[in-house]
Amino acid sequence: MTLPVSGWLVLGAYLLGITAFGAYLGRKRSSVEDYFLAGRSVPWWAIAACIVATETSTLTFTGVPGFAYTGNWTFLQLVMGYIIGRAVAALVLVPAYFDGRLFTSYELLSKRFGPSVRSVAAAVFLLSRTVADGVRLHAAALVISVAAGAPEYLVILILAFAMILYTEEGGVKATIWTDVVQLAVYLAGAVLILTTVARALPEGPAAALAAAGAQGKLKVFDFSWNLARTYTFWAGIIGGMFLTLATHGTDHYLVQRLLVARGPKDAGRGLMISGLVVFAQFSLFLLIGTLLWSFYEGRTFARGDEVLPTFVGEQLSGVGVGFILAAVVATALSPSLNSMAASTIRDFYLPYINPRASEALQLRVGRRVTVFWGIAQVGVALAAQRISSSLETGLTALSYASGPTVGAFLLGVLTRRATALGTLVGMLVGLVAPYLVSQWVPLAFTWTVAVGASVTCTLGYGFSILENAGTERRENP
Repeated sequence: MTLPVSGWLVLGAYLLGITAFGAYLGRKRSSVEDYFLAGRSVPWWAIAACIVATETSTLTFTGVPGFAYTGNWTFLQLVMGYIIGRAVAALVLVPAYFDGRLFTSYELLSKRFGPSVRSVAAAVFLLSRTVADGVRLHAAALVISVAAGAPEYLVILILAFAMILYTEEGGVKATIWTDVVQLAVYLAGAVLILTTVARALPEGPAAALAAAGAQGKLKVFDFSWNLARTYTFWAGIIGGMFLTLATHGTDHYLVQRLLVARGPKDAGRGLMISGLVVFAQFSLFLLIGTLLWSFYEGRTFARGDEVLPTFVGEQLSGVGVGFILAAVVATALSPSLNSMAASTIRDFYLPYINPRASEALQLRVGRRVTVFWGIAQVGVALAAQRISSSLETGLTALSYASGPTVGAFLLGVLTRRATALGTLVGMLVGLVAPYLVSQWVPLAFTWTVAVGASVTCTLGYGFSILENAGTERRENP
């Protein structure tokens, strides 16, 4: 399809406005703490909104309605695990992050185990974020490209330019407050779609939901113990909890959103409130998918995530399509660039290259590194146009690294007996454990982090006990 001029005006105005807003917010930055942590002054409600916007992508915006269209509501079991994982992170990890003035989550590992464990975890973060957010940029550009009739590579470059510009200029303050705006924009877009499809149903939404319920499409719980099934109650609660510990408890992309808080109470409150908002958000997206199933009378699509864009293109005006595309942009422009720059400076540049760098030099290097990681993500997004299946395989492989990282953090916080060598051994085995388990038992991706973290904790602790015992024997022959 070709986007009408009115749609282009709405989309262009939003993109220019959010870029200018983000750049404007960074005009008064004066220190490294301002640039990477917004002066540790962000209120809890903004933290909650930012977390929700950060973890929502274009794939969520189109994929969750598609999941409900082709299936049911069992996805919500995973979201329940997300809430439990947030509670564990708020109780166990957040207080440790505020015990000292940390700039990155991996500095906690350095305090506990030294530079080796910290460097491994930070390197995994930088690599996985580059690939994951490059794919995220590609997904947003693909939707806009199809809807607007523009070349995908051009859309990627435009979105990336805006993202790099306001992040490089505005720092984390720009990221936080533009995320608050973008949460409102894409939720408004979802509500627009919901009201449009509800009005288009001949017998109304109540009858549509009754028909969907009769077909089992409102099913939420699946209590089977099939490890190969992605969305069961146990995979959702246990797997979802560990997935959230990885993303919200250890990955600096989201941990940075906690470190900007005024204190651990605000960080924990924002984290928990974000879980409730996410539950409501996913329920909204699932409801849209179910109503679309009724609207299209179960029509078969090549992929579930084509349903929502098809409806938008067929049923909304040019202005409406432009607004929905702005919502898609909002889900894409929640950049990890500042958190990646912070990790590069604090976890590699200062410890290994220039320990005595002044704040002014750290800021200059941080801005350059922001641009570097932005360009790297553009490269991934451009490559994803041709080798998307390979990238999906790569993303699955990279997700295996999340389990060992969670395990290392849990060992660092929950016990004083774990050693650096024992933790590294546990992480190494935990990295391959999900793959080895899957050779004997089919394993859904929702279990990957749980298996990797459990193995890392168990072997890491056990090896540490043996190492400590050996040290005691040498010291006391």
